[in-house]
Amino acid sequence: MDQVFIRGLEVETVIGVYDWERGIRQRLLFDLDMAWDICAAAAQDDLSLTLDYAAVSQRLLAYVSATDFELIESLAERVAALVMSEFSVPWLRLTVTKPGAVKEAAGGVGVVIERGTRSA
Repeated sequence: MDQVFIRGLEVETVIGVYDWERGIRQRLLFDLDMAWDICAAAAQDDLSLTLDYAAVSQRLLAYVSATDFELIESLAERVAALVMSEFSVPWLRLTVTKPGAVKEAAGGVGVVIERGTRSA
């Protein structure tokens, strides 16, 4: 299966379990790999036949910036469900990174989830 991807999508939101986190906005980074058959779009050079990564990005920016979760695990599940239902994505791998949450973790900390079924 072909994939459409988004790397390093930055969104500020309220995220965290500690009292001090509940009153600030923090930056999260999103990486998505989404299964999509690009053959028809490529053959016809037609945006309407592909997974529009700009539309997915804008939807995630709007959704995540308006949310208020304690756990990135909860946010990741909701984002995966949103992408799969609203954009008819059959499979995705989503990485959510919280930079700076652990000072010594230079690349940040976070979660990686896979949902759906990947076709050959």
